[in-house]
Amino acid sequence: MKVAKKQARFILILGDQLDIQSAALRDFDPQTDEIIMVESSNEAQYVWSHKVKIALFLSAMRHFAQVLREHSYPLTYIQESPLTIVEVLKQEILRKKVTHLVCIEPGEWRIRKALEALTLELNIQLEIRDDTHFYCTPQEFKAWVADKKELRLEYFYRLMRKTNQVLVDGDGNPEGGQWNFDQDNRKPYPKKGPGLIDAPAAFAVDAITQDVLAYVEQTYPDHPGSLAHFNWPVTREQALEGLEYFVEYRLRNFGVYQDAMWTETPFGWHSILSSSLNLKLLNPREVIASVLQAWKKYSLELSSIEGFIRQILGWREFVRGMYYLDMPQMAQDNFYDHQRALPKWYWTGQTGMACMKDTIGQTMEYGYAHHIQRLMVTGNFALLAEILPSAVCDWYLAVYVDAIEWVELPNTAGMALFANGGRFTSKPYIASGAYIKRMSNYCSDCKYQPEVRYGESACPVTNLYWNFLINHRDQFDASPRTRLMTANLKKISDSDQAAIQAHAKNILNHLDDL
Repeated sequence: MKVAKKQARFILILGDQLDIQSAALRDFDPQTDEIIMVESSNEAQYVWSHKVKIALFLSAMRHFAQVLREHSYPLTYIQESPLTIVEVLKQEILRKKVTHLVCIEPGEWRIRKALEALTLELNIQLEIRDDTHFYCTPQEFKAWVADKKELRLEYFYRLMRKTNQVLVDGDGNPEGGQWNFDQDNRKPYPKKGPGLIDAPAAFAVDAITQDVLAYVEQTYPDHPGSLAHFNWPVTREQALEGLEYFVEYRLRNFGVYQDAMWTETPFGWHSILSSSLNLKLLNPREVIASVLQAWKKYSLELSSIEGFIRQILGWREFVRGMYYLDMPQMAQDNFYDHQRALPKWYWTGQTGMACMKDTIGQTMEYGYAHHIQRLMVTGNFALLAEILPSAVCDWYLAVYVDAIEWVELPNTAGMALFANGGRFTSKPYIASGAYIKRMSNYCSDCKYQPEVRYGESACPVTNLYWNFLINHRDQFDASPRTRLMTANLKKISDSDQAAIQAHAKNILNHLDDL
C-alpha cells in the first residue's frame, strides 16, 4: 500500500512576530515544514521609514533567525530583497512546491489581503492563526462589541481585568475600590524641572546589529532620522533586561508623570517597552506580572500601577480589536474632510514652535516620543491644522519604532485625529497652547505666546484651537463633554473671533513657514 506523501508547509514569520512560543510553530513538523522569513526593502519604503525603525526590525529579525537555527528549525531566510514579501513568497512556494502556508494574524491589513490573494492565485491553503501574544482575539472583541451602543475603553478594560484576574479581589471588585485612577496620573514636572531621572537601560551593539546599522546607513541614506543613538532591545534577553530595569528603577515615578513633558527629556519615566511588546520579544502577561510583583515588593502607589496596566491590558487590547473590526474603512475615514498637506518640518523638526521642535527633534533622533507628545503635540496640531488624516497616519507609521499599523492607525486616526467621528472616543482631543504650557516647559523659550490668540506673537496651536472651535461650534455644543469649550467662545467678542479666523487662514495657507 502506497503511503500518501505529507503536504509541504511554509511557516511565515513576519518581522513583528519574533516569538519562539508563537502559535505558528505549535505543530511544527521538521519533516515537512519550513520557516520562511523575508527582509523586504518594500517594508522600509511603502512609508518613508525612520532609519532607526528599519534597523530595529532588521536586527531583531536576524537575531531571531539565529535563535531558530539554534533550535534546529529548518529556515529559509531571505536577506535584503528588493521584492515585496509576497513576491518572495511566490517564488519560494513555486520553487519548493509548497501546498500550505501558515502564519499568525498579520499586524497590517495590507499583508493579510496580499497573502489571501497570493494563496488564491497559487491555489494553496492559507491558515491564519490567532496571535496568542494578546489577551483578546479579534473574534472575542467582535462578540463583545455586538450588543454595545457605545464602544468605550472603560467597560472593555473592566472586563479584561475581571476575566484575567488582574487588580481585582476574589469577588471581582477593583483593588483600591475604583477601576480607574487616571486623575492621579496627570501631573506636570515641578517648576524647576524633572530632576534626576534614571536613564533607560542600555544595550550592547553586537556584530549583527553593527552590520545592520551600516547596511541601513548605506542603503537608506535619504530616509529620516539618525542612527547615532540606537539603543533598542533586539533580542528577547535584552527585552527582558529592559523590563527588569524599568520595574526596578523607573516604574515608581511612571504614573504620576506619564503626561509630563520637558525639553531634552525624551523618555521621562516611561517604560520604553512598546517596541519589544510589538515585536513579540515580550509577552504582555509577563510585563503585567513583573509590574504587579514590583507593586507589592516596593509598596508602590496603586494609581501608578493601575495607570500602567490600563495601557497594556486595556487600551492596547482595545485598539487592536478596533483595528480588525473596522478595517479597511478605518484607513479611509476623514470625518472633517481635512485635505491639507503635512508640513515639511514634520520630517525635520525645524520649526519656530518649541513644542513641535522638541517633540519632532527627539523623534528624528530616537524614533520615539511618548503618548502625550504624540497625542497632544504632533497629533493635536495635525487635527487643528486640518491635515489629511492618511498623511498623518503614514508619518506616525514611518517615524516611530513601535508603530505597526494595528496599533498606530487606531491611535492616530481614531484618537488623535477624530477621523472616524468618535467611533470609540467621546470627543476630539484638542487643546490650546495653555495645555502644553501647563504640562511642559516648551513655552518658556518659544517665540510664540500660548495665551495670545492672534497676531504676530500668537501661538499657532492656540490660534488654530480657537479657530477649530469656531468652525465646529455646533458639534461641540451638542455634547456635554465638549460644551464647556464652546461656552468659552461666548467670552470672546465677535471682532476678536473674526481676527482669530483671519489669522488662522494665514497660518493654514503657510504651514511650512511656521
